Amino acid sequence: MKLSDAQIRHFHEEGWLFLPETFTPEEVACLREEADAIYREHRPEIWREKSGAPRTAFAAHTFNEAFRLLGAHPRMIEPIEQVFGEKLYMHQFKINAKAAFTGDVWQWHQDYGTWLRDDGMPEPRAMNIAVFLDEVMPINGPLMLIPRSQKHGNLAAGHDTSTTSYPLWTITDEVVTKLVQDGGIVAPTGKPGGLLMFHGNLVHGSAPNITPYPRKIVYLTLNAVSNHIRKPTRPEWIAHTDFTPIEPVPDDALAQYARRYRQAAE
Repeated sequence: MKLSDAQIRHFHEEGWLFLPETFTPEEVACLREEADAIYREHRPEIWREKSGAPRTAFAAHTFNEAFRLLGAHPRMIEPIEQVFGEKLYMHQFKINAKAAFTGDVWQWHQDYGTWLRDDGMPEPRAMNIAVFLDEVMPINGPLMLIPRSQKHGNLAAGHDTSTTSYPLWTITDEVVTKLVQDGGIVAPTGKPGGLLMFHGNLVHGSAPNITPYPRKIVYLTLNAVSNHIRKPTRPEWIAHTDFTPIEPVPDDALAQYARRYRQAAE
């Protein structure tokens, strides 16, 4: 899957790009069921809210076949290779849940701030790709982005280890206010299967989910191989140190797996 010149210009200018319904209902249904099963497991890769609800499942591509195929899918890999002009490896893979009624806040932050400080990533040449597994609506805690905030580079941040169960390098309210005055706020929404890509320095966050509608999103961080991390401080299943270039699977690999998965369940 290739991006058009207009899409590439939009990404470089605004810092984000949304591609609706990139994955089919069949593919997404399989991923959603697999995600629910993973959240029921008890393993160190699965972090929970203070309420006990699932928050993040790391590295699912290393122990689940459906997510392995997603992590090497050409609809994910080819557009980012196009932007960076080189091969990629998987820096991080996680399935984030915003559970109905109890999904907690994600404070305003830049992801590259963490990749730099905690992992020793030289430059912001890693891309976040988000795949919607549930419908993301204006009311169920969508990801909020500040357009063009990536142009300000790596911003000063404080290490918040108390607000939620997930420590973040967060941006102050004063800085966020100034950025929003310039760029505003957008909250991409859409049906399951939508794909959102955004720059590592784009400031983003999300509000709690107090609705009956859960919101699960798979996040892949694809890093240019030449930009591999130098000084990792986090566990391997959070910040990977296997820098092997990803070789894309066939475009129908996930769909074929989904069909076998459905047949086995019948």
